[in-house]
Amino acid sequence: MFERLRDALRAALDAATPPGDLRDLLRQMREAVVEAKLAVEDTRAALARAERDLADERRRLADAERRGRLAAEIQDGETVEVAQRFAAKHHERVGVLEHKRAALAEERALYERELAEMQAQLVRAERDRPLTEAERSVERAWRDLQAAGGARPGTDIQDELLKSELERAAREAAAERQLKELKKKMKKD
Repeated sequence: MFERLRDALRAALDAATPPGDLRDLLRQMREAVVEAKLAVEDTRAALARAERDLADERRRLADAERRGRLAAEIQDGETVEVAQRFAAKHHERVGVLEHKRAALAEERALYERELAEMQAQLVRAERDRPLTEAERSVERAWRDLQAAGGARPGTDIQDELLKSELERAAREAAAERQLKELKKKMKKD
């Protein structure tokens, strides 16, 4: 599964394609990242199930061994034999589940590394992609507006300071209201 996704990412980064095709490749890359995230989550869930199954099987093994010891203490040979068979069966299952858990942990780590690589490639591809004509036109318009004395949202320092001041005033007013309410409650009691 990841080979196809990785190939799509590599193709997008290596492509010298027109912007329309590049946008399509970026969309495919985003979809691949989403699929990779789902695979990581599925593997995490499978690992958690394997760990629960392993803990359950270890309890069953401990119970079988304890029953065998108790049966041996009272010299009940038949129960000892049955307990030993069950202990052997549970011991084998513990071994299989330990291997399964280790394999799932390795698989999860692999998927997480691949996902991180895919996300980094997507960020680079989005950052390095050439601008479309519409995006270049928008940039020219903003530069013209700024040259004429206008401010681009998110870049005007005065605007940001005003927002900060308004937020602070709102927090202070809320605190003042809460203080008045508390004083009213204390007078009633």
